[in-house]
Amino acid sequence: MIEVWKLLVICILVLSPSSINGDTDPSDASALNGMYTSMNSPSQLTGWTASGGNPCDQSWKGVSCSGLRVTQIKISGLGLNGSIGWQLQSLTSLTDFDVSNNNFGGQVPYNLPPNLQRLNLASCNFNGQIPYSISQMKPLEHLDLSHNQFNGQLNLDFTQLSSLSTMDLSFNSLTGNLSSSFSSLTNLNSLYLQNNQFTGTIDVLADLPLQNLNIANNHFTGWIPQSLQGINLQTDGNSWSSGPAPPSPPGTQSSHRKSGKHQSPSSQDSGSKSEKSGLSGGGIAGVVIAILVVGAIVGFFIFTRRSRRSAPEVEKLDINKPFVPAASHDVLELKSIHSSSSINTITLDAVPSMNLKPPPLDRHKSFDEEDLSKKPIITKSPTPVPDNVKSYSVADLQMATGSFSAENLIGEGSIGRVYRAQFDDGKVVSSNVLSLFVILQFSGAFLL
Repeated sequence: MIEVWKLLVICILVLSPSSINGDTDPSDASALNGMYTSMNSPSQLTGWTASGGNPCDQSWKGVSCSGLRVTQIKISGLGLNGSIGWQLQSLTSLTDFDVSNNNFGGQVPYNLPPNLQRLNLASCNFNGQIPYSISQMKPLEHLDLSHNQFNGQLNLDFTQLSSLSTMDLSFNSLTGNLSSSFSSLTNLNSLYLQNNQFTGTIDVLADLPLQNLNIANNHFTGWIPQSLQGINLQTDGNSWSSGPAPPSPPGTQSSHRKSGKHQSPSSQDSGSKSEKSGLSGGGIAGVVIAILVVGAIVGFFIFTRRSRRSAPEVEKLDINKPFVPAASHDVLELKSIHSSSSINTITLDAVPSMNLKPPPLDRHKSFDEEDLSKKPIITKSPTPVPDNVKSYSVADLQMATGSFSAENLIGEGSIGRVYRAQFDDGKVVSSNVLSLFVILQFSGAFLL
């Protein structure tokens, strides 16, 4: 009885639909059937069928499975043509999709497998725009779309692709500026954009952890960020700005990167010499200018302070030193001025010493000078004129000397000048005039 039951179970298993349709997930098998048909049922794909079949158990060429799900499709370099199918979105367990180096042409279907880690569509003659669905492949680590005919702006949004480490978009006809979403590629190690028509600056790449960057033969402008100059960098064939680069925005930090030899994962690229990292000319110029500005400011304040302190030093003259006029025996004689006139020489008696001080200088007192109001005030006592000496007022002397004109100047000594004075009564005398600014301080008269 037990043997009969065993035979019955074996028959059920043998005759079950799973043995007919295969153990592979039906959605995966159906997607591969459609893909095979879209590629014109190529003979290179041994084991593949247009319907049914068991890809996981029947060893379909290039297909790998995990359990009942297809996880890898690698059919590179088989000379395939047609298209890659339109039902690939059902391959939800597929992580590695490599159809590179074939002759498909046309546009890449929008509905690609959603959970890929590696996507290689290089050298397949694809054209049109890159499908936006790639932006939603969160696990994606490796993307190679090089050597195709993709054109237009790069409309991918990299915000969700933080796991991407290698991206090759080289040798296409992509245009436009690099989008700001490039800054979300926080694990990007290698980026190849050479031989496209990209424009604008590459500032958005400055803070990425890149070790290999090839942007040759595009239309990039501006400056190469200093943080990228220590990596394996190729920049020929662009319109870079000359001269020192502007300083980095405040708060940015340059990453320490390792340089290595560049090899494109899918092609041989045009190369250039790697640029060594170091302090740029702009940084040196900024430091020098800052030093000069600081030095100029310090020098200005020192000069201003010294100028303020130099004014009081003028008044440090010895104002208490007595002024001694000429002795009584210093008599000047006026030589014959006119042949018909006689000259009287008058001898001046000695005048007592007077303690005089120079007039105060007009100035504006600065806040750090001493208060001059605290200095002692020196009073002057008038000196009486002797009875035997005739005195003249300043007005008389001005009229007699022609307002002390240069024509009447006879000579000049250490204590004053000597003028020829002719009064209304015809008398001509020589006048020993003391320092004029001292005489004008007094309301008295000159002595003759």
